[in-house]
Amino acid sequence: MSLATSIPAPRSRFSTLPLAIGLFCLLWSYAFVAGKIGVTHCPPLILLAARFSLAGILILGATLIRGEWSLSWRDALVFVVLGIANNALYLGLGYTGLQSVSAGLGGLIVSANPVFTAALAALLLGEGMTWRKASGLLLGIIGVTAIVWHRLSVGTDSLHGIVFTLASLASIVAGTILFKLFAPKGSLWIGNGVQNLAAGIVLTPVALTFADVHAIDVTPSLIGAFAFLVLGGSIMAYWLWFHLLKVCGATAASAYHFLMPPLGMLFAFIVLGEHVEPRDLLGIIPVALGIYLVTRPSKPVV
Repeated sequence: MSLATSIPAPRSRFSTLPLAIGLFCLLWSYAFVAGKIGVTHCPPLILLAARFSLAGILILGATLIRGEWSLSWRDALVFVVLGIANNALYLGLGYTGLQSVSAGLGGLIVSANPVFTAALAALLLGEGMTWRKASGLLLGIIGVTAIVWHRLSVGTDSLHGIVFTLASLASIVAGTILFKLFAPKGSLWIGNGVQNLAAGIVLTPVALTFADVHAIDVTPSLIGAFAFLVLGGSIMAYWLWFHLLKVCGATAASAYHFLMPPLGMLFAFIVLGEHVEPRDLLGIIPVALGIYLVTRPSKPVV
């Protein structure tokens, strides 16, 4: 027997990245439905303040009990800033918008994250902006604008809610760029706990000032939605999001947000019975093409 045949071929390592991407997309897209259920039974700011505070306490409490703190003061401060952008502002504005827009449209607007992230990444992170990427950015804007315009024209969603959702989109784009710009080290798990607790601390006095605690309607639907938002949303989905950002980069990781509109509309149709028109689905086509143009790797120069 020859040496070549006696040595077993090395096994290819199983990649968990596709599983992480799939789970992230499912959790993130369903969170819009859970959020819609939550805000129908509880003022959005109170719901979010409780969600972030509990998620932060669970993550950091488990970390301290196990004695695994591994963040520097600099990185902890970065995660505090990210918590304000990615949690308090992004979801605070988004949940306020969900009071008067559908879960499907909310998910669609936020799915424009990749094209705006790509544009800012070119300016601030040195990622190249080509005519192909610029064309994709334009197509993405056209697609989202067409669907929003249609929703307004038929009176399905309110302009007030759409403005809040657009501001929510701007917050997560800013948070994505800040994460790549400051590149915090250490455990993403602990960082996620810092973000949640920071967001809860920031939102709690605002919620107690402007929201009515007596408006909370404790129902099984609210309890189920809140449990999912804490465990599946704030803890698991956000950890996966920052893991993908770290592994894939800002533009590529953000591109997975395009999967949210069809998944979000499907979940909203199944769980909430939201009506989906063919024109809404057609509007996804230019967004899809735009995302493809923005994220498609350039051909190597021979």
